[in-house]
Amino acid sequence: MSKKHYLLYGSERYALAILRPLQSAIRARGDEAAWFFDGPGAEDLVEGERLLSVAEVRAWKPLAVITSSNAVPHFFPGIKVETFHGFDAGKPRHIYVRGFFDLYCTTGPRDTKAFSEIAARCGHFSVTETGFPKLDPFMRSIAGPLPPVRQPPVILYHSTFSPSWSAAELLYEEVKRLSRDGRWRWIVTFHPKMNPDTVAKYRALQNEYLSFADNDNILELFGQVDMMCSDTSSALNEFLLTGKPVVTFRNRRPGPQLIDIDQVDQFEPAIARALARPPELMQAIRDYGDAIHPYRDGRSSERILEAIDAFAASGARNRRRKPWNLWRKLKIRRRIGYWGPA
Repeated sequence: MSKKHYLLYGSERYALAILRPLQSAIRARGDEAAWFFDGPGAEDLVEGERLLSVAEVRAWKPLAVITSSNAVPHFFPGIKVETFHGFDAGKPRHIYVRGFFDLYCTTGPRDTKAFSEIAARCGHFSVTETGFPKLDPFMRSIAGPLPPVRQPPVILYHSTFSPSWSAAELLYEEVKRLSRDGRWRWIVTFHPKMNPDTVAKYRALQNEYLSFADNDNILELFGQVDMMCSDTSSALNEFLLTGKPVVTFRNRRPGPQLIDIDQVDQFEPAIARALARPPELMQAIRDYGDAIHPYRDGRSSERILEAIDAFAASGARNRRRKPWNLWRKLKIRRRIGYWGPA
């Protein structure tokens, strides 16, 4: 039997962390994966990872093109599959339906409901709940009971990049003050698109109690800390799946799973409450995790491949044709520099 080909498509470096677990699952099946980037990320591929040009992609004829981006080159062969690049953090543009995809692989019941309702109306894409492939290695690593809080506790501070949602500038002086008395230790990391001036300010705070992390995959830091402080970042939803608390500043969608504050002087007492792990908060965190990503087996990548198999077996067609999308298709052609046939 010939090997199936799967193209992993990225437009940002974070696609590597999201799609590499899929690459592992594809290889474990005895099939082949290759990559295409039209933005940052290709330079971070390692030995054994294959990068293709547009012409090579078209000749390779992948069964599926799998991406965490909100659009995909329509002129690539194969079933177009969206895996998402994060959870809904309350930002106004989480649900993108741009007419590029045949199949959406959702992360959990909340997103499945939202996308299934749109699919029923539009008819040009299908929805299968699979879980988030980025979390596969992470879920395997955190199996077991929640560890106790370290002494001294370690806090992860992370902020999104959008000025209207980020609290990094507002909380800078408090993080500076609290990171100097040794009561708590801090790890700071930011979204890759964060304002470079803000990054420089926080990087300059480094001392024996605060370190600045440049990890492309923020999940690598979750096991090193006892709680997170953030604002309206999708990463906080990933962190909640550890079962540990999150303090947020003016979150766009606060709920019982968060300790949300709206004044700078509330920051320190909110951290103290989070580290105390009150039972009602810990139960709300567990309930929220079940709603956004109930899968704890680390096999979301395998479920995505099974969903692709099922879609292909059904004829790889949806009830209606995808919309023409001429302007968006033109923009993709211009960005990639391809003007050949679709």
